[in-house]
Parts: sequence; C-alpha cells; structure tokens
Amino acid sequence: MSERIQYWIEIAEYDFETAKAMLQTGRYLYVGFMCHQTIEKVLKAVIARDCADDEIPPKIHDLIKLAIRAKLFDKLSEKQEKFINSLNPLNIEARYPEYKDQLSKSLTADYCKALIKETEELSCWIKSQLSTQ
Repeated sequence: MSERIQYWIEIAEYDFETAKAMLQTGRYLYVGFMCHQTIEKVLKAVIARDCADDEIPPKIHDLIKLAIRAKLFDKLSEKQEKFINSLNPLNIEARYPEYKDQLSKSLTADYCKALIKETEELSCWIKSQLSTQ
C-alpha cells in the first residue's frame, strides 16, 4: 500500500477512535462529526489510489461526491447509500450554531452507537475496495 493511501487510512482510523471516545464521554455531536470524517477519509484513500502522484484528493466533504469520485457510488447498497446520506449533514451542521441545538437533540446515545457500528461496517467495506478495480 502506498504511503498516500496509508496516510488516509491511518487518519480515518484515528478519527474513528475519536468517535468512539466521544461516545464514551457523551459528546454525541462529535460522534456524528467524527463518523463523517472517518468515511470521508477512507473514500479519499480510494481516490488517492487512482490519482496521479502529484495529485491530491479533492478538498471537499460531500460524501456522495467523494463516493462518485472514488467510483464506488454505484457499488453502494441501498443501506450504505442511505447511511452516507444521513452522515453528510453531520459534517457541516455540527459546526454552525443555528444547527447545533437541533442536531444535538437527534444525536442520542443509542443513535450514536448505531452510527459507530454502521461507520465501522462501511469503512471496512470501502477499505476492501482498495484491492479491487
């Protein structure tokens, strides 16, 4: 595995560990944010695999656009696509006060446990795609 791909995988794993730590401390807003970051970065690992040596993955955060760029969107199951759609707003909305209160109410302990589980499943699936194509 190239250093560029390894970089994205390692930082995704760090973010996933952070999501789990935030769950343990009850900081549910950041569980969602870090789950989004995890998926974003494993998608960027796939994109990095296909980039020219002097090219970097796009500096965007939209998981749908990244999945398309990674040539994985059409391979996603309906469940995976739905999950990505549910994660997408957690990146931006977690940063702005007008969304924070509303978002915080929806991020319960049980919901965040489910986010962690689904993030791990999707992350593993995306990593498995690194050896294909």
